[in-house]
Amino acid sequence: FTTFFSQLPDPAIEDQGKEYIRPILNKYAAVCVRCPGYGTRTNTVVLIDSEGQVTFTERNMINADVNQWKTSTYEFKLHS
Repeated sequence: FTTFFSQLPDPAIEDQGKEYIRPILNKYAAVCVRCPGYGTRTNTVVLIDSEGQVTFTERNMINADVNQWKTSTYEFKLHS
């Protein structure tokens, strides 16, 4: 069993299809995805400083229009 598992993963198998699958994976793994019928519709950022002050900002696409976005920001302090 040790010999069998020491040969995994097989580099020859890992290399198969890289030219085909890599562009697809890169497109769908981007920070902001833009593909026909699929894509990013919301971005969220949460910042917390050393004093416990939180800034929560979210940007949402309006009506599936990539040119229209609404940004909302909320600030509050964490209880200690």
